[in-house]
Order: sequence, then C-alpha cells, then structure tokens
Amino acid sequence: MINQDFNNVLELIQAFPDQQSCIDHLEELRWNGNVVSPFDPTSKVYDCKGNKYKCKNTGKYFNVKTNTIFDNTKLPLQKWFLAIWLVTSHKKGISSIQLGKDIGVTQKSAWFMLSRIRQCFGIDNDTQLDNEVEADETFVGGKNKNRHADKKFKGTSDDKAPVLGMVERSGKLVAKHIPNTTYETLSTEILKNVKEAAKLYTDEYTSYNRLKRVYDHKVVKHSKRQYVKGRVHTNTIESFWAILKRGIYGIYHFTSRKHLQLYVDEFVFRYNSRESSESERFNLLLQNTANRITYKELVNG
Repeated sequence: MINQDFNNVLELIQAFPDQQSCIDHLEELRWNGNVVSPFDPTSKVYDCKGNKYKCKNTGKYFNVKTNTIFDNTKLPLQKWFLAIWLVTSHKKGISSIQLGKDIGVTQKSAWFMLSRIRQCFGIDNDTQLDNEVEADETFVGGKNKNRHADKKFKGTSDDKAPVLGMVERSGKLVAKHIPNTTYETLSTEILKNVKEAAKLYTDEYTSYNRLKRVYDHKVVKHSKRQYVKGRVHTNTIESFWAILKRGIYGIYHFTSRKHLQLYVDEFVFRYNSRESSESERFNLLLQNTANRITYKELVNG
C-alpha cells in the first residue's frame, strides 16, 4: 500500500474505502510489521482482537491511533485521510468552512482537524541550507485600521508579525516567525540554518550587513530598483512570500501571532515537498502524526 500511487481524490477513496483499510495503512507506515508499544518501546507486545495491542510491561492496551493526532477521535479515519489529502495538496491551504463542506463535518470539527494536522507540519522546517541561499524578511498581518478597537496596536511597528525566510536555490526552505528584525535576531537564525560555506544573497537591509564577516554575502539594492545582479537576487524567497500571503489573507483571512508559526510550517511543508507526488506527500505527513493535542490545548495554547 505504501508504494501505491493515489494522485487524486477518487484514487484516494478507492485505496481507502473503509476504516480497516486506513488502519492497515497506518500500521504499515508506523510499524512496518514490528509493533512498538507507545508506553514502553522495550516491551513485548501482544496482538489482541479489534486492532488492539497490549503492552506487557505496563499492562496498557493501545492501537495504531494511540498518541497520534487520531487519538480518541470519533471521526472515521477515512475523513481524516481526506482532510490530510486536501490540506497537503492545496497550494494555498483550505479553510475549515470549505473542509467541513468537502468531507461532511461541522466547521468546528473541521477547524479541530486542521489544527491537529497543522501540528505535524514543522517536521521539515529546520534544514541546514548550503550552496546559494536567499534570505529575506516579510511581515504578516492585517492593517491596523481594519482591526476591532480592542485589538488595535498603539504603534505601527507592532502592526504586523515579522517572518524570516531562507531558501537554498533548487533546494529546501526554512521560515521562522521572529520577534523583531534586529541584527541579533536575524543573524542568530541565519547562522543556525545556513552553513558558513554558503553564498548568501539578501537585499540591502542594514541588519544583514555584518553577515559579511561570516558568509560570502552579496546584496541587491531594492531601494534603487535593482532586483537582479547576475546570480544575486531574492526572487525565490519573495515568490514564497507571495504564496504564503495569498494563502493567509485569501484562505485563512487571519492568524494570530501565537499560531502564526504553525501556518508558516504548513506552507513550508508544501514547498519542501513540491517535487514529491501527491501520495508521497500524503504519506510523509501520515508518518509524522505522533503529535497528539487536545481541543483544550488548541484553544488555550
């Protein structure tokens, strides 16, 4: 089943027509025939009826959904699979309202599903970048004048949330919600994610200036309408910003600072898996669903 291609919704439904086919696929992805207890990985495991297992050392029962985003869900796995398929295949994401309509659940249930799924996207947002790397910062958020009175910011500098992006040409991308765009903040993130041997391309923003001490650092001067200078440009990362903002403003409409990184992770995941087939991207997300979070944690986190 892992090697089976299902590159559209119809093929996905045909591959997983019922709950048992979904369970079998999850077990193959998670354990590959060697069941491991989530309570004690060293323990012997007993195979019980009804897709259940028992951990010998702890005496606890579990199944393939235990300690994953599917833990204690009342929704059938087929609907979860459809939700994961839709959110990973739509370039700009999908709203909870639209997802609810598409898979036949309430908007509240769809929001909860999307929120749980979004917890799994950060797996591919800590790559070490090399060769030619573009770095740029952007700001995400609505205009202050459009906010409700109790949510307006007093200073314009706090109107939008800064995000730093770094992308290796023809490679992976890393993007982080950062507290500010000072030299200390930007350099810390860049040094953490970009190898010193890399060629670094940025615009002329002053916070990047001292990075010349570490990197072969080249600059394009946007203030002088210079956007490309040979191989030096930031067009790749700026194209990603365009997709991110169209998704957040056009699909999600609003995201709080508290949850912004989760949305950024979602777009990074889709970008970094752009060369994968639809089924490969779907399976990659499924292999990283061991990230259980409750409704209360989602609302109050």
